[in-house]
Amino acid sequence: MKSYTITVNGNVYDVTVEETGSTASAPVRPAAKAAPAAKAAPASAPAASGAEGSIKVTAPMPGKVLSISANPGQAVKKGETILVFEAMKMENSVVAPEDGTVANIAVAIGDSFEAGATLASLN
Repeated sequence: MKSYTITVNGNVYDVTVEETGSTASAPVRPAAKAAPAAKAAPASAPAASGAEGSIKVTAPMPGKVLSISANPGQAVKKGETILVFEAMKMENSVVAPEDGTVANIAVAIGDSFEAGATLASLN
């Protein structure tokens, strides 16, 4: 576990970060001089459509889908682009982790998603 002191808009926060392997949690507690931070509204996960495949393709970070390059039933090779998303004003590609057939695409163009969300699955 690591502890940091962060200042945001003049508010000072003591932050403890614990690495858990697949996701990280960061409980925030205001420092003595800081006002409490506003709570963010929970994001809704996109609804999956179609049959799930055995190989999950997950989001490496939060983002918004810009384009989808593969369709269900399409064969893809390892490293081939499945979809493109925008995060931090940059375009990022989600690629097939191994050879397979696209079982489903769980997002649509314009959908926002959180890190770790299942974007697609392969068989």
